[in-house]
Amino acid sequence: MSRLIIISNRVSAPKARADRASQGGLAVALSSALRETNGIWFGWSGNAVDEFSGEIATQVVDGVTTATVDLEEQDVDEYYNGYANRTLWPLFHYRIDLAEFDRQFGSGYERVNERFAATVAPLVEDGDLVWVQDYHLIPLGQQLRSKGVKNKIGFFLHIPWPPHRLITALPYHRRLVQSMLAYDVIGFQTAEWLESFHHYVERELGATIEPDGTIRVGERRVRAGAFPIGIDAGEYDALLETDDARVAFDTLKRSAQGRKSIIGVDRLDYSKGLAERFNGYRRFLEEHPDWLHKVYLLQIAPPSRGEVHTYAHIREELDELSGRINGEFAHVDWVPIRYVNQGYPRGGLAGLFRAADAALVTPLRDGMNLVAKEFVAAQDPADPGVLILSQFAGAAEQMRDAVLVNPYSRDEISDRIREALNMPLDERRRRWERLAAGVRSEDVHWWRKSFIDALTGSDMRGAAGVESASAES
Repeated sequence: MSRLIIISNRVSAPKARADRASQGGLAVALSSALRETNGIWFGWSGNAVDEFSGEIATQVVDGVTTATVDLEEQDVDEYYNGYANRTLWPLFHYRIDLAEFDRQFGSGYERVNERFAATVAPLVEDGDLVWVQDYHLIPLGQQLRSKGVKNKIGFFLHIPWPPHRLITALPYHRRLVQSMLAYDVIGFQTAEWLESFHHYVERELGATIEPDGTIRVGERRVRAGAFPIGIDAGEYDALLETDDARVAFDTLKRSAQGRKSIIGVDRLDYSKGLAERFNGYRRFLEEHPDWLHKVYLLQIAPPSRGEVHTYAHIREELDELSGRINGEFAHVDWVPIRYVNQGYPRGGLAGLFRAADAALVTPLRDGMNLVAKEFVAAQDPADPGVLILSQFAGAAEQMRDAVLVNPYSRDEISDRIREALNMPLDERRRRWERLAAGVRSEDVHWWRKSFIDALTGSDMRGAAGVESASAES
């Protein structure tokens, strides 16, 4: 097997074998591939320094080699907090109203991608497969080509790809997309995002889409496909056996005092639809007073990206909204919303998922949303909970047996909550069995193998001629 070089914005620090239960499923799967191929995981260390040196720090833990570099404060501000998270993230999640288009952000984004390329290129050997991850590093493939890297290079986008009318609002959008032609394989989470990409390259670049999904632009051929990511279901089974899981399960069951529990677990982000979720739950309490004192919503929302001002506004809004709902409906021995702004260990979350009667996974737009799959994996087959899933989550394409909901409609959220809480056991079992079968068959290892197989089988004709593909026309 060819050696694998994975490049991402941040590197998930490898874990010793005894500590892997605390590591995310994606990191477990990628670490497994790196271990099998004697590969390298390269990216930003997370540290900021006064001046970029390009010095690489390497570490080997349990057979996984990581290579990290520090970035300058200006790099972090312009590339990460700026272009990645204040320009691309909102735009790609259909929030053009929140996107900030700043020339300095774009300059920092290009500068860091060039620095990544210059730093990692000497590590790439003949025959290596290079796999670039996510929106932070879209132009990296082209930058690597300019450094003489002729290896097969793949790119996977973990977030949505926006429709044509949105991405054309991005200054120099053609330059960004043309840089993607340097990759041999481009992966998206769903057929919808793939179709949006096809639509763009056909209209803007004059591309031809061949029957096998190959995109042809002039002499350049690039394969693109949908590769929906999954979780490590086997690893999740092990999580459920941990002390963290058992304690969390017992705590939630004991504190519920016989009431039904609904759980939501989301990073504090405007794409997750948390305000809409709270308002939908409020409508449920208004419309179904017979459920007062009999149900509660546990919402776990750890803060994220505190340097981006938009996220402070989200937290203020949710603090106010949860307080208003609790003030209106609570009793001395019951509150309708338990709103928690802190993270939990993965084992603890697994235990909470297993104890809950339903999950509200209602993003306004998500590339995939693995919480939905983790909730399914955590359920007791004899008495499974019900997944209420946004129709706009990437996971909805695979998880049609969930209770699908329009997260923008508080009335529909209310109706779906009532449906889930009243669902008979036999129907809950039937839905869960089909969902669980999909979660286990199309897991993170299946995702990784599907993409790597596509990359190893890709046609590299035209790869040497993409150095100038970024010229804006």
